Amino acid sequence: MKKLIAVLLAALLLFSLVGCVTQDSGSNNDSKDSGSSGGNSGGGSGDSGSGSQGSTDAGSDKKDDGASYTLKVWASQEDQALTRELFDKFVAAHPEYSVTIDLGVVGEPDAYARYSEDPAAAADVFFFPNDQLRDFVGAGGLYEIVRNKDDIVARNGVGSVGSATLDGKLYGYPATADNGYFLYYDSSVLSADDVKSLDRLLEVSAAAGKRVLMNLNDNGWYVASFFLGAGCTLSIGPDGKQICNFNNANGLAAAKAMQAFAAHEAFLEGNDDVLKGGIGGSISAGVSGTWNAEDISNTLGANYAATKLPTFTMDGRQVQMGSFGGYKLVGVNSLITDVEKVVIAMDFADFLTNEESQITRFNQRKMGPSNTNAAANPAVHENIALAALSEQAAFATSQNDVLGDYWAPAGAFGTAMVNKDSTDLQTLLDNMVAQIQS
Repeated sequence: MKKLIAVLLAALLLFSLVGCVTQDSGSNNDSKDSGSSGGNSGGGSGDSGSGSQGSTDAGSDKKDDGASYTLKVWASQEDQALTRELFDKFVAAHPEYSVTIDLGVVGEPDAYARYSEDPAAAADVFFFPNDQLRDFVGAGGLYEIVRNKDDIVARNGVGSVGSATLDGKLYGYPATADNGYFLYYDSSVLSADDVKSLDRLLEVSAAAGKRVLMNLNDNGWYVASFFLGAGCTLSIGPDGKQICNFNNANGLAAAKAMQAFAAHEAFLEGNDDVLKGGIGGSISAGVSGTWNAEDISNTLGANYAATKLPTFTMDGRQVQMGSFGGYKLVGVNSLITDVEKVVIAMDFADFLTNEESQITRFNQRKMGPSNTNAAANPAVHENIALAALSEQAAFATSQNDVLGDYWAPAGAFGTAMVNKDSTDLQTLLDNMVAQIQS
């Protein structure tokens, strides 16, 4: 009831603003943000949305009531200094706002769990991974983004915008596009042609006495690459449960390819620590993500290389391996009921994720931009790991429609492949899908 009252109050405040404030369009509404054309634009009506979900398109005229605000913001430990730096730039760019920051340490993976503990005490603005979007929206935790929406959509890649969208509504500001996986390799052992196909990659590595690492054991994230490449899908049914067709004919063909891979003499099961410890020595190539780029680059030196995942043989033809692609988003807590504070929170979230801020985030943290202009920046484009991730992005699937029921059964299937389980493959697939859809 308290939540409903808060949202209704927000709606009344927003509509009141529309009725009482005359918007000044044109030159007086120009953005002060050099990295985004939408920092101060817009105006119009507010809409509380459906259920407990809020949205606003309130204007940003200079306030004349002398009100001051504190924005509670969550960011990871590693992003504390950067977030404070960007907030200071935001304040300088928006002298019309009297605002301070209360910066807390909450990493993206923990965002929804911390929010769920006490939504009213949660941050006003926070980072979260796109696979938590459905949870946040279901809990009514995010304002729908109407303010500057066209600009936000236009300046970011299609995949990142899709990851922030649910049922046609935008709920998150895309901040990064770097949570995926690809192939690292030692160019002293493997050529650019050798890594195009899994068959050739394994053949050359075996001949050199080297191994190719991929973490299939109890890891549904990587296991999915074969199934997604084969055209299998994950979706959500009308009842809110996971739908998975990994046990169809294409799924069976993909499973046979995975089984052959895991049985190959050059295959090596292992996690990131095994990869970092062995690449350049006993390991010629391995599947991982950008978080290991610095360590692997330091180890391989001039032989450091990366590219998209290879193709694999399925029913006698070459099929590109798929992957999961993840994005970091910024959300605005829908329990903010003061309309002026909502506007400030949205403008800050917008500023945190504009082109200039994403380039700053890349320079300081080597995080891949979702902003298309930032991604085309020479420094970003020349980053070997991010270039490989960008190449793989064309074959990546968003995790928006992947529920928690997927991970354990898919991981168990990967374990069966690594352990060379003799159970009939179709039976293993049917059991996996039955558990995922239960």
